[in-house]
Amino acid sequence: MRVLVAMSGGVDSSVVACLLKEQGHDVVGVRFQLWQDPLAPAIAKVLPTKCCDTQTLARARSVCKSLSIPLHTLDLAADFKCTVVDPFIAAYRDGRTPNPCVECNRSFKFRHLLSLAQKLRCDKVATGHYARIVRRNGGFALLEATDRTKDQSYFLARLTQKELSRTLLPLGTRTKRETYALAKRFSLPLDPQSYKESQDLCFIPEKSPAQFLRRYITEASAGPIKTLDRRTVGRHEGLPFYTIGQRKGLHIGGQDAPHHVVFIDQKSNTIFVAPSRALLSKHASIRSISFTRQALKENTRIRLTARVRARSAAERGTFTFRRSTGLFEFMKPVQSITPGQALVFYRGQEIVGSGIISVQARKKKTV
Repeated sequence: MRVLVAMSGGVDSSVVACLLKEQGHDVVGVRFQLWQDPLAPAIAKVLPTKCCDTQTLARARSVCKSLSIPLHTLDLAADFKCTVVDPFIAAYRDGRTPNPCVECNRSFKFRHLLSLAQKLRCDKVATGHYARIVRRNGGFALLEATDRTKDQSYFLARLTQKELSRTLLPLGTRTKRETYALAKRFSLPLDPQSYKESQDLCFIPEKSPAQFLRRYITEASAGPIKTLDRRTVGRHEGLPFYTIGQRKGLHIGGQDAPHHVVFIDQKSNTIFVAPSRALLSKHASIRSISFTRQALKENTRIRLTARVRARSAAERGTFTFRRSTGLFEFMKPVQSITPGQALVFYRGQEIVGSGIISVQARKKKTV
């Protein structure tokens, strides 16, 4: 089988290429050159946690050379900026907190992988994601990884049968420790002991998006920070620079208990804060619903579990939808349900589908 492997230059994708080569497949490597922030400080551009720097490119080339496989390098910076970065900035501008990795996999990464695979006459594409794809009832089911501490199925939840049917995830049944052991066995030109994994937001040079957003959202204006009883306790620097659940950086000391951002009011340019208990909600309205294998029955309450963030626990509840919108009702309150984030729902270990959280839960009478 001829397989196109996405090569980031890291341990995971390098091991995937080695495994497939060892299994006798005809392996082809590809590396995407993505957009890098031209306005970033010079020091931020050389951080060792980036996937598009010269160091990771050298790693990918070295691995492919050692395996005697070709490496195709595609400059997709312009499309990445348009498809991933611009919507990310726009979402923050509108008061939402997006997860760009989820949308990137759906609308950018796998789109280009499958397109190139077709041109190169490859049967499958492969990545280093920790998740599993198995045949089930005539289709392909997406499952959580065996190593739950490294599970990345959440980030693949927007994929459909088109992508899943042509994708291999060789690390889905392995632990990270096993992957490092394989890297050593394959004598990869990498040092697992000092190797640092790339961060999720690959296009942001800093560790958090705040500084990046300040460079691109220059029209944001300061405004009041208020408690739910409308008592002013501070000033914010601009709504796009804050997110639901945030506690640090508010500069509102002197409260009886730590306060978090619980609601962002675009109309009045106001941030509302309260103790963490105010972040609890049992309802999440979602839009842009997609299913990985088969659509659920409409207008029916279906028992599932769901995650509201990549690393949150899967909580039980019921899901009801009609066409592209739906409501997930949790059995017990969940913290920090945030507009713009992906809500991923499961049946057991299988991802059934996902949607984008559209409505922020709050008490209307207090805000």
